[in-house]
Amino acid sequence: MADRAVTPLFRRMAVIGLGLIGGSLAKTVREKGLAETVVGFDRREDELALGVSLGVIDEAADSLASAVAGADLVVIAVPVQAMASVLASIRPQLSDDVLLTDVGSTKGSFVAAVKDVFGHWPDWVIPGHPIAGSEKSGIAAARTDLFAHHKVILTPADGSRQDLLGRLTALWQGCGATVLTMTVDRHDEVLAATSHLPHLIAFSLVDTLAGEDDNLDIFRYAAGGFRDFTRIAASDPVMWHDIFLSNRDAVLRVIDHFTDDLGALRSAIESGDGDMLLQVFGRAKAARDHFSKMLSGQAYVTNMNQKQVTFKLQAGGTVAGDIRVPGDKSMSHRSIMLGALAEGVTEVTGFLEGEDSLATLQAFRDMGVTIEGPDQGYVRIRGVGLHGLKAPRGPLYVGNSGTAMRLFAGLLAGQDFDSELTGDDSLNKRPMGRVADPLRQMGAVIETGEGGRPPLKIRGGQALKGLHYDMPMASAQVKSCLLLAGLYADGETSVTEPAPTRDHTERMLNGFGFSVERKGATARLSGGGRLTGGAIDVPADISSAAFFLVAASITPGADLMLRHVGVNETRTGIINILKLMGANIEVFNEQEVGGEPVADLRVQHAALKGIRIPEDQVPLAIDEFPVLFIAAVCAEGETVLAGAEELRVKESDRIQVMADGLSAVGIKSTVTEDGIVIVGGQQMKGGQVNSHGDHRIAMSFAVASLRAEGDIEVTDCANVATSFPNFVELAQQVGMRITVEESS
Repeated sequence: MADRAVTPLFRRMAVIGLGLIGGSLAKTVREKGLAETVVGFDRREDELALGVSLGVIDEAADSLASAVAGADLVVIAVPVQAMASVLASIRPQLSDDVLLTDVGSTKGSFVAAVKDVFGHWPDWVIPGHPIAGSEKSGIAAARTDLFAHHKVILTPADGSRQDLLGRLTALWQGCGATVLTMTVDRHDEVLAATSHLPHLIAFSLVDTLAGEDDNLDIFRYAAGGFRDFTRIAASDPVMWHDIFLSNRDAVLRVIDHFTDDLGALRSAIESGDGDMLLQVFGRAKAARDHFSKMLSGQAYVTNMNQKQVTFKLQAGGTVAGDIRVPGDKSMSHRSIMLGALAEGVTEVTGFLEGEDSLATLQAFRDMGVTIEGPDQGYVRIRGVGLHGLKAPRGPLYVGNSGTAMRLFAGLLAGQDFDSELTGDDSLNKRPMGRVADPLRQMGAVIETGEGGRPPLKIRGGQALKGLHYDMPMASAQVKSCLLLAGLYADGETSVTEPAPTRDHTERMLNGFGFSVERKGATARLSGGGRLTGGAIDVPADISSAAFFLVAASITPGADLMLRHVGVNETRTGIINILKLMGANIEVFNEQEVGGEPVADLRVQHAALKGIRIPEDQVPLAIDEFPVLFIAAVCAEGETVLAGAEELRVKESDRIQVMADGLSAVGIKSTVTEDGIVIVGGQQMKGGQVNSHGDHRIAMSFAVASLRAEGDIEVTDCANVATSFPNFVELAQQVGMRITVEESS
């Protein structure tokens, strides 16, 4: 009997079928003490005896009935085609408190068998599928590490008992697995595409080549890629025979889809259509490189590689050096969008290779645009013109980017095909009515989720009409959304903003040859023009530079140079506000690149003082306020922010989340409806801060550690990669004491 290191989750676990998966689960549960007793049954008596002698199970049952009698967990690990007969045999012996699950590769067939046997889907039956395996089979191949760092998909019904789901989840987590949930139908669709089809192709390819006359040479000289790809053809033929027949409909759909695409590639090769080949290969490479972000809302894919990221920050540190932060995120989004809609080639340098920008790039690939790169910030876009986009095969996933979703909403409202926009969990909680409502006034048909939140379902083929819109709240995203819709509208579209916001869209449209007039607070354009591709140099992002501007300002002895920073006057609120607080920031080498002003910034430590932030500066620094709150803590006197209600609908409620974080490190603040009051001079202490998945919150408290008395831990920091993928490396380079911990 194994040592019991933990409190058992189950009294008696019965495993029916002691192959690789069933045997490995039994052995792992037994060794880790997740069940008091592990009983096994297998029709192969030699396997059953071997299971006892190898310590895989505690007891060997001589029948199905004796195996499940008294068990509070029954795991069926038999071939798919045998499920129904096993269920029928064990039904009379199942106890009242049982949890029944399986480990099969198809879930629809298991649920169908359950309904046939029990007459319905009981709330104590929760299907499961561990995504793990080996070329070896049988109980002798059972391993306690088989499920470690692998995924297990559970497919509960809406009415499944949550207490049982929680215990089953804990069991698999105890085996080292990451547990995901999805519906039965979605599981079978996803697995047909990502597992079943590749196995079918591997079996077919090896069989085809083995039948060639020169098959010996083919296999002798096969490269590593061929061996890697066809390795799965060594899998159990009987098992895959059962899987393909039980998941027939989903497999046939994906085979038909693949056959059509393969036929299109054959035609492209035959006709010498290099553009199409490049488009497909580029799209596929990007999909493979960023596989975890491809299919929104599908837990098996989008969460495959998600990790919990925690920043560990030692108190103190220095800030000195000469650095360039990554390219401007706002301009990176817009360069891809307008380059795709332009005629001809657009070459982008300085592109931000963060997850949000890459999601925008991928979305255009999904709509038929050929894009090369990114490679060290270089992207080459073969534009298709305003009316050249093609309908995507599924929802367009834009990650954590509110900018992308709102701008795409305007752009897609004018297309002749239906589309759907979705994002990660954080973005899908953010309101989109601010763009959906005025777009509807233009004639767009848009369906939102509950509360005006994503996903956004946009009906194509609508005749848009220009409008004049007075924005109730300053927002560059709303303004840009409506201007992009105006490209497709009949007549003039104009937007008046209550306060200046970033004008990258207007500048870039003019750079692409599409006239946008700016007079006072109003921007206007008329539909029916065209965009012409060209070169775009994306400057360093002032929103990313902001963390280092504040870091140097608050750290005694600091002296830092920031290179090639975009200093568009609609974005320099961070510099203006810091200077009003007494910061020592010098501007050098001012120039205009591609219609955008850039400069080098030198910042040194200075004694900051609290101020009442001018409301006309609020829209110009809307993304930088989290780190400005840190500057306010380190200043002498009171800092008051008002008129910043937009902060409450960013990636998080940035006013409240920052106040909570400040409280965690010992700082008192007063939260108002549209701002915050911070009294400077308070000493920050060590503590744990929850960033709530907001990248700017996470980086702001990294800056705070420079003036804290104790170490700070910031949780939920994975989204820093969306806007500033090398933040940690640059922070370490200038002297901040930051390390990263990752966990599944």
